[in-house]
Order: sequence, then structure tokens, then C-alpha cells
Amino acid sequence: MDTLLLIKALILGVVEGLTEFLPVSSTGHLILAGSLLNFNDARGKLFEIVIQSAAIFAVAIEYRQRLIDTFANAFHDKGAMRFIVNVGIAFIPLAALGLLFGKAIKAHLFNPPVVASTFILGAFVILWAEARQKYTRVETVEEMSGLDALKLGIAQAFALIPGTSRSGSTIIGGMLFGLSRKAATEFSFFLAIPTLVIASLYELYKERALLSGDDAGMWAVGFIASFISAYLCVRWLLRYIMTHDFRLFAWYRIAFGLVILLTWQMGWVQWVDN
Repeated sequence: MDTLLLIKALILGVVEGLTEFLPVSSTGHLILAGSLLNFNDARGKLFEIVIQSAAIFAVAIEYRQRLIDTFANAFHDKGAMRFIVNVGIAFIPLAALGLLFGKAIKAHLFNPPVVASTFILGAFVILWAEARQKYTRVETVEEMSGLDALKLGIAQAFALIPGTSRSGSTIIGGMLFGLSRKAATEFSFFLAIPTLVIASLYELYKERALLSGDDAGMWAVGFIASFISAYLCVRWLLRYIMTHDFRLFAWYRIAFGLVILLTWQMGWVQWVDN
């Protein structure tokens, strides 16, 4: 296996793991990193799917006992069943809109001005959400109603717009709808599991012709790097939100949006599919 290719896999794995669950859009970062590393062809896109699954696995490991208890008690505990149903409800808007408009969105909105604009616009939404007077009526994910779940599902659907950030839409949407910062963040993690698992399986099926045993080493390196970095990032974020807000990520989004415009104008990064 080419050593340089393994280094690229390591870097991209770390980028995916660090950005998947932060409100900064992992897609935008992977486009930038993949282009700079000259690894943004069809093979590179398939690799991104593989390392995304590692980030999902990291969340499942972090919440393994909670997930096991929830499914074990689903038919005996109304709270456990309500939680499972809520995750299912929240998953529907993104899935439905993605199937209906996914191709059109990718064809017409996946361009530098849109990605940069959504990065910067999302930053101002975060700043506004943090500045407004907060009313918290839902402290934990167990207290969420079906309507709360539907609202967060609709918020997550905004992530279909490139550069918006799935986790950012869900977390900030949750806070605007009255969830505590911790509840919104945790539900975003739980919602990521079915959302990203199904999306990854769908993309792997579509790109199955590109699957090759020769790439196993590259996938292994990227998977491990993504898993470790995502696991550490999730644990860090849970501690971070106990004493901090999300303004830091807003300013980062503005800076990154400007980077997108700069690299596009200078021709350093190809921000559209090959």
C-alpha cells in the first residue's frame, strides 16, 4: 500500500471525526481537505462514506449502555419506546426531502457561493440563538415529545443545503425550540445513528462497483482515525457545553466561509464534483 495514500487516509479520517458532530459541516471540510490532498475523485468520495461510518460507530460506543438499555426495555418501558419513536419521527423529514430533492440540491446548490453563504449565515443563526433570551422547557431527551422530535427533524433537514451542518441544524434548532443545550446536543448524536447509517448504506450500494479489496488498508487507517477522533470529539463536546456556548463555532464558520470563497476565487480548491 502506498505510504502517501495511507497518510492521506489518516488526515481525512481525523478531519471527518473532528467535524462530524460539531456545528461546522464535515462535508465542507472534507471537500477542502480532499482537494488539497488530491483525493476528491470517485474513489475519494467512496472513502468518505467509509470513514463516516466510523464516526457513527464512535457515538454508538459512547452511548452503548444507554442504547442497550433502551432497546432491551423498549417493550416494557414507555419512556424507552417513546425515545425510539422520537428518533424515528425526527429521521423522517430529512429522509423524505433527501429522496425528493437530493439530486436537484446537489446539482444546483453544491457550489462555492452557496456553501460559503450557508457557512456564514449559519454562524449568524448561532450567534442569534445564543444572544436571545432562553426558555428551557425540556432538560433531557427523555422529556421530549413527538412534536419536539418532529421539529428537530425539520431542523435537521436544513442540512440538505451544503455547508449548513447536520449537527448544527439539529442542536441550534433544538435550543430555539426550548431544549436545553445538553438535550439538543445528545439528541443530535442519537439522531445521527440512523441518519448516517442509512445514508452510508445507500451510498455504498450506489457506488458498489468501486469497492475493491486493494483499498482495505486505506479504509482501515481512515476508519480507525475517524473513530478515535470522533470518539474524543464527542466526549470533549459534552464537557465543553457544560460551561460554554456555541459562539466559538459561529466565528469559526465565518472564517471558514471566507476560506471557501478565497480558495474558490484563487482556484486552489475544486469545490464542485469532478
